[in-house]
Amino acid sequence: MQIANPAIIPVLIFLVVLLIIGFICNMALNRSGDFQKDYFVANRSLGGIVLAMTLVATYGSVSSFVSGPGVAWNLGFGWVVFAAPQIITGFFLLGIIGKKLAVLARKTEALTIIDIIHSRYQSGALTIILSLVLLIFFTAMVVGQFIGGAQIFSAITGLDYTSGLLFFAVVTILYTSSGFRAVVLTDTVCAIAMIVGMFTLGYVILRDGGGLDGIMTQLSQVNVGEDGISSSFKPDAGGALPYSLLFSAWLLVGFCTLGLPQSAVRCLTYRQSSDLHRAMIVATIVCGALMIGMTMLGVLSRGVVLDKPANGTDAVIPLLIVSHMSPVLAGITILGPLAATMSTVSSLLISASSSIVRDLYCQLKTNSAEQNHERSRNRLGTVVITFSLGVIAIVLAMYPQDIVVWINMFAFGGLESAFLWPLVLGLFWSRMNARGALLGVILGLGLYTLCMATGFKFMGFHNILIGTVAGLLFSVIGTLTGPECDEKILRIFFPHRFDD
Repeated sequence: MQIANPAIIPVLIFLVVLLIIGFICNMALNRSGDFQKDYFVANRSLGGIVLAMTLVATYGSVSSFVSGPGVAWNLGFGWVVFAAPQIITGFFLLGIIGKKLAVLARKTEALTIIDIIHSRYQSGALTIILSLVLLIFFTAMVVGQFIGGAQIFSAITGLDYTSGLLFFAVVTILYTSSGFRAVVLTDTVCAIAMIVGMFTLGYVILRDGGGLDGIMTQLSQVNVGEDGISSSFKPDAGGALPYSLLFSAWLLVGFCTLGLPQSAVRCLTYRQSSDLHRAMIVATIVCGALMIGMTMLGVLSRGVVLDKPANGTDAVIPLLIVSHMSPVLAGITILGPLAATMSTVSSLLISASSSIVRDLYCQLKTNSAEQNHERSRNRLGTVVITFSLGVIAIVLAMYPQDIVVWINMFAFGGLESAFLWPLVLGLFWSRMNARGALLGVILGLGLYTLCMATGFKFMGFHNILIGTVAGLLFSVIGTLTGPECDEKILRIFFPHRFDD
């Protein structure tokens, strides 16, 4: 029997490998003595390499392989400058909050970032608000990932959109339902697939573009300004990327990534300090290579794809794969964006599930004994919720609405506006209290959302500047006008203050 499109063979092998990993992890989960601890943080047993790979795979998404390189094709090396802050994210996250989060998670038995925040502020209102924010934004981001992944999958394999969506989305949901250990191990496989996809794409671009010299010659002839220099070689892309926007990148994909709960939760999962230190180095190297590498390949692809595709710049990479690769090589290369999609989706789903199971549902239980009882008996419910959230995302991806797409566009910055200051100030400023956290979240996220909805821009900066500055300002105001935290909490979070 002849297969209609050989490109699907590497994809099938890849999906089978992920399902096998999920099955093995599910068997281990069934033998676990502490289901929730194993399900949500893999029993805090991650080694340095796996921790680094799951961070990289979570941070990368389908846009890292499709939209980002497409923009780079259009704007040139200026977009590489915009993407450059991503190099520091793994080192920055693990180095600043990694160790403290791990220590506090063990002290408070926290399994989620919202667990940490609740232990710090003891505010039910704050916990519920952040849980809802996380749930809404994560679901929207999953839908966006499914849509992008299904489009590129169907374009390269020849399957229709719905079949392509179901083909890989169901696999993702199945192995994610086996818990965090399955997520991080499949993330490691996905990170390797992303690297392989990047190198195969780079090989084809250099081969068909006439080498680096031929590509640079082609680049020098497009978008030439009055000074005779192509805007592709200018850091501001000839004015298309204002320096205020380039500065914003250091917030949006740099410093503010400390507030992304799907990344920060990785800090709760490693075994010991040596694993943290190893992960900081490996994550920096791999994340830098992938994020900058794919953006650079988007620029260089201008030497192969000479004209803007009819479907826009998002079609540049799919067009390259379809038009310039053999079917089998195309199938290997598609593993990159497919893996980026699946790893991001699995991380978001497991975090969204924890938001319902541990943070939202149990918070609505007023009696602490009742909360503990519910947490010990909701094993089946945890898996069902994870699976149900994935199914909802698939349905929405089949019939995408404009409002879902709009939410997905600002969800990244919205999560940062909501979580950054309650987390960072809560960890490092002992005076920070629940009133400050609530004001910072409500007004920081509210102003960010309002500006994004109305299209308001301040001097060309991305609106993450408004969200984070407002969040910091109102966090400080709320804290200084509110009561100090209970000493019992401070002794847990700031023990050095009480050392004799």
